[in-house]
Amino acid sequence: MKNEIRIFFTALMFYTRIPCPKNIDHHPDNINKATRYFPLIGWIVGGISFAAYWISSLVFSDSISVVFSLIAGVLTTGAFHEDGLADVVDGFGGGWTKEKILDIMKDSRVGAYGVIALIFLFLLKFLALKELLTLVKSPFIIAVLFISYHSLARGTAINIVFASQYSRDDETSKAKPIAKTHGKIEIAGAYFFGLLPIAALCFISLKLIAVLLPLLAVFYFSKRYFEKWIHGYTGDCLGAVEQIAECVTILSFLALWKFM
Repeated sequence: MKNEIRIFFTALMFYTRIPCPKNIDHHPDNINKATRYFPLIGWIVGGISFAAYWISSLVFSDSISVVFSLIAGVLTTGAFHEDGLADVVDGFGGGWTKEKILDIMKDSRVGAYGVIALIFLFLLKFLALKELLTLVKSPFIIAVLFISYHSLARGTAINIVFASQYSRDDETSKAKPIAKTHGKIEIAGAYFFGLLPIAALCFISLKLIAVLLPLLAVFYFSKRYFEKWIHGYTGDCLGAVEQIAECVTILSFLALWKFM
């Protein structure tokens, strides 16, 4: 149990800025095992984002409250995944070979492609969340929706690790190390924590299970695209998939809710 708690805190330290016990580090073995808790971290980030939304809504309009929820999510993760999306768009937008793409993604500077991608990302999230929340009135259901879109997005991203291979030939990384191996426990844990929130929503309507279909498409086409150009994935690729999956999940919930 102590070892499992240590693995959980490794995941919490790796994927968020939430303070953890001082004895937790980025040991490669624990980072690999921490993938089992990646979608569970989505529960935490989603819960914090919902709390920011709900508290803000007591004073401000829905629009402002949605902005506060997005800010809370970014502050909790330290823009970990958004940074990955910007780097991927810069890398694949400006590079035409594997080596060039990887070099651009490793550069800490953000280019025009990355900035534009982030602008559209947050605009899409804001508008989709605002419209979705006008359709849903129950605070409990809204909370589960927040948790679901974060956990499902992380589950989609971690699937890349399970189904592909790490792209870089060396062990260098722009920031932190990355999970590159996994076992049955990691797969089972990721799917359990990733799918449990949507299973809860299915008690409202079984139609909501259809949100998994576009996420499967995101996984399949992103994996295929990354393998075509860089023969695998990097940490930035996982961050990009996570952010795209968040948008796709919110949009899917919005579309499905209109037909319920």
